Amino acid sequence: MAIHSSVLELIGDTPIVQARRLDTGPCTLYLKLESANPGGSIKDRIGMSMIEAAEKRGDLKPGATLVEGTAGNTGIGLALVAQQKGYKLILVVPDKMSREKIFNLKAMGAEVILTRSDVAKGHPEYYQDLAERIARETPGAYFINQFGNPDNPAAHEFGTGPEILRQMEGELDAIVFGCGSSGTMTGLSRCFAQHSPKTEMILADPVGSILTQYINEGTLSTKSGSWLVEGIGEDFLPQISDFSRVKKAYAISDRESFLTARELLAKEGILGGSSTGTLLAAALKYCREQTEPKKVLVFVCDTGNKYLSKMYNDYWMLDNGFIDRPQYGDLRDLILRPYSQRDTVVVSPTDLLTTAYQRMKLYDVSQLPVMEGDRLVGIVDESDVLLHVYGDEARFRDPVATAMVSKLDRLDVRSPIEALLPVFDRGQVAIITDGDTFLGLITRIDLLNYLRRRAQ
Repeated sequence: MAIHSSVLELIGDTPIVQARRLDTGPCTLYLKLESANPGGSIKDRIGMSMIEAAEKRGDLKPGATLVEGTAGNTGIGLALVAQQKGYKLILVVPDKMSREKIFNLKAMGAEVILTRSDVAKGHPEYYQDLAERIARETPGAYFINQFGNPDNPAAHEFGTGPEILRQMEGELDAIVFGCGSSGTMTGLSRCFAQHSPKTEMILADPVGSILTQYINEGTLSTKSGSWLVEGIGEDFLPQISDFSRVKKAYAISDRESFLTARELLAKEGILGGSSTGTLLAAALKYCREQTEPKKVLVFVCDTGNKYLSKMYNDYWMLDNGFIDRPQYGDLRDLILRPYSQRDTVVVSPTDLLTTAYQRMKLYDVSQLPVMEGDRLVGIVDESDVLLHVYGDEARFRDPVATAMVSKLDRLDVRSPIEALLPVFDRGQVAIITDGDTFLGLITRIDLLNYLRRRAQ
């Protein structure tokens, strides 16, 4: 094995794995693991291409400031290259980006500016428009502009495309991809038009994006929706886009995207991100529609490590209505972490307050039921711990029983939802019981999530 002099040398030449346990109809499906790039996504390729091309043109001076608007992995690809080359990087990102990506960017030294994800192009807070303005107002800054930068598709026309054809020995009937900046699609289209014109170009698109209707019907809508899948889908046609060779598109819902990505992990052992779920769902639809065997390739665009707090978190999936839960017709429908399933985070009266504090932090909850066996004997929340230890931090070593509230207002599971409001108005959490049996807690956010699910 060669020893590399830089992590940047690891970009590209990603492996391809044949799917074995997914239902691909008569087709053979190949998974190209762009998640194996050092920054964890296909966007490492354009991060390298756009910065190195700017260097060759003389557009970048040593220590220059790079500015870009990104909905996801392009930022990480740019941060990786900028860090290694000594550039400052300012990234404007929509507020739907996963926390893991933001933590990743900041850890690599990028300055991250969050902006709204509910506004369209042309709005001053739209992430691309805001990035362009920051670049314009920052002396000596270079605006990457992935959506209008020809060095973006060039990375795929001369890199990714030839690499795929080499790995597949020129035998590929269809390739399934997503479209964000459109660099992957445009670059691959140009490459395959020249070297493998028989290869069909298939677009996977989130529901809410305008691109599926544009491809399938030739109509360019001026109205887009919203979606939770990150990094793909658009509400406009990027400047560098070339859709001429794309003949079919599939619109995939957030729910199907997330569940398909989870299926990929469960059946093939491949941890892909949210857009991977969209692409894979479209690829499977395409494969199952075929009447003769075809070789189909789909990208695993990025690693699912960046989505552990979202689509791989059962509670987040339940909150958003993407996992079906049993319906009882009573207050159990609002309990996110039922005690009977051992999902409720609890402490015992003899645990130390430092243990209660650590569990609150770890599980991101504000209160804990205090259980003695299966009997609820109290509840302890952040205020209880704070008031007990303030002025004498040594009291963190006191048992939970010294700070918990033992006089509890319980709510019967058959109570109407309206009965929760007075509990919340008192600043309390609702303790739900069935007779003497503790079922779980309901918080304000649980009620909000329930009402939002009903509105969908």
